[in-house]
Amino acid sequence: MAEVVDVQGSPGEPSVTRFKRYGVHLVLFILTFFTTTLAGVQWLNKIPTELANFRHGLSYSIALLAMLTAHEFGHYAAARRNGVRATLPFFLPFPSFLGLVPFGTLGAVIRLQTPVTSRRVLFDIGAAGPIAGFVVSLALLVYGFLTLPPVSYLYGIHPEYAQLTSIPEGGIRFGSTLLYAFLEQTLPPAGTFVPPMNEIYHYPFLCVGWFGMFVTAMNLIPIGQLDGGHISYAMFGDRYHRIAQVALVFLVASGLAGFLPELGVPFPYGWPGWLFWALMLIVFMRRMGLNRPPVDDPTPLDGTRTAIGWLCWAIFLASFSPVPLSM
Repeated sequence: MAEVVDVQGSPGEPSVTRFKRYGVHLVLFILTFFTTTLAGVQWLNKIPTELANFRHGLSYSIALLAMLTAHEFGHYAAARRNGVRATLPFFLPFPSFLGLVPFGTLGAVIRLQTPVTSRRVLFDIGAAGPIAGFVVSLALLVYGFLTLPPVSYLYGIHPEYAQLTSIPEGGIRFGSTLLYAFLEQTLPPAGTFVPPMNEIYHYPFLCVGWFGMFVTAMNLIPIGQLDGGHISYAMFGDRYHRIAQVALVFLVASGLAGFLPELGVPFPYGWPGWLFWALMLIVFMRRMGLNRPPVDDPTPLDGTRTAIGWLCWAIFLASFSPVPLSM
């Protein structure tokens, strides 16, 4: 979901070419709407191939697309405000029934079509997306916790739970975060049933709010072409390289630690997915250049942008989970 620099295109392109280009965005958005809606149906343990169940996935897909759209249009608006040409978002559909990505999408990206020439502009574009996506995710979590249905809603999805003395702990479990834990403890009205972390995917607003924080944290990792990499370079200049190297080592170590339980070593703070993410970033860094600064500009950020940068770091810490998914 980070912006991709790709200098191309022409303001004077033929209208037919422009129509075809915009058509790609529309088609990808529609496909992502369908794949996320089907994912929402599956999260409710309903059969996604039955047309009558399609409506049950709408709350999930609309909320998820709202979060992704806010993130990408945050980048887009900041780019245009600073005179940088950018495409509309490319949404990335991915059918959840393949079993690899249960959320129904790989996210979305925009492409910058003219170079970024200053740290100030790089910061504005990099920070706008995560902040916008985080605000929507936070709003979804607040709404989700304030409108939790009674426990009978969960019994309707898992009738067998009604015969048990407690909710089973098996299945896919989402990792809690500092922010999620705080909202979970403070927002639900007294006496409200609060679902455990292995059941929140049945609750569309909690699920998408959690996923939005997960996406935000992944994008704010201070490495390479990620939003966090751009923010880190804009804030710290050449010191960014050491920060990126430390972050990459941390990802690799956390990913390797995720395999320790498989070897009989009980260690609860690793996730193999971080290793996969680190390998993807290494590939991008080899292509883009790990030690190449995004812009050649020594001018430091002003006080307001520096404060917003520290806010982004706070959002990262509040949204990060060492083990975001486990079984």
